[in-house]
Amino acid sequence: MPALKRVLTALLAASVTSLVPVADASASIEDFGPAETRQSGSRTLGGIASHVAFSTKGAPSGGRRQTGTLRPVTPWTPPPCWYEPYWKARDFKKFMEAQWLMHSAAGGDDAALTADKERLSGGHPYKDFNVAKNADGMWWTAIDNPTIDGDATASDCTRRPFWVGKGEVPDVPGAIGPEMLAGLAYQRTEVPGTEVSMAPDNGTKVNLPTWVWLDRAAFKPVSATASLPEAGLWATATAKPVSLRIDPGTGDAATYPASGECAIEGGSIGEPYARGRAGETPPCGVSYLRSSGGAPYELGATLTWRMSWRGSGGTSGDLPDGAFGAGRDVVVQEIQAVNR
Repeated sequence: MPALKRVLTALLAASVTSLVPVADASASIEDFGPAETRQSGSRTLGGIASHVAFSTKGAPSGGRRQTGTLRPVTPWTPPPCWYEPYWKARDFKKFMEAQWLMHSAAGGDDAALTADKERLSGGHPYKDFNVAKNADGMWWTAIDNPTIDGDATASDCTRRPFWVGKGEVPDVPGAIGPEMLAGLAYQRTEVPGTEVSMAPDNGTKVNLPTWVWLDRAAFKPVSATASLPEAGLWATATAKPVSLRIDPGTGDAATYPASGECAIEGGSIGEPYARGRAGETPPCGVSYLRSSGGAPYELGATLTWRMSWRGSGGTSGDLPDGAFGAGRDVVVQEIQAVNR
């Protein structure tokens, strides 16, 4: 009997894997019930992965330029989980019947199995998985956001798979839509690293204004799109740079402007230094008031990006501003003078 069980399990696993490549064919019937009856991190049907597709535009790729994702500058968290259209009726029937066979072979809870069959196939409320409506809708199921710890959201998205007709908007909290897709796109918005230029470039002197500016190519708008093509849902999150914050890395310094916030003016952030302007105050820069001694100061440069989104059905809105930055070492020396 154990050998037969192993063979049956292998065959069913192969059947389910061919149907849904990312499914965990060893999931038990408890995986489809309330969160408190399921193991942590297994709130979806066998840990299936989302069908949401992502694409990006505008962020540099390859080469030495650093890229990264945005950090919200105000408190904001992405959706921990959601419900999305996943199966056509015939596919869901094959998947679930395979799960039931495996559950029975493993000696699972017959009462739970019977209740599940009644709900999905026995007409209370669904008859034969709605196979007769295969072309007229889809089964929706819970999906975990892989970027969030499952233990922190164990009570979310506990609804069992449910049917939604084509073109219908489910009246279910957590059902995916353009606004939620915009939040997922926000997480995938990749921006270039904040690699500022400085003059002097190889170190500076105490009380000498140091000019700081940003390469124009580094602050073009970038975007990310999240979509569910089968459901006709999509949203594009767009990031546009608005300002550069300078942190000298020490309190013994003055920034230009005094706030340390360099705004975009005339299509640029700061101005490249030009010969003959050493005595001028830079529109964006810093003056160090004390030598860095044996260790350099770390100058931080953080670019703030204004976030907005638009999506299917004419939807649109705003997202929290995001920030991404980097640091660079600055050696500051005392100016030596000889008195006669």
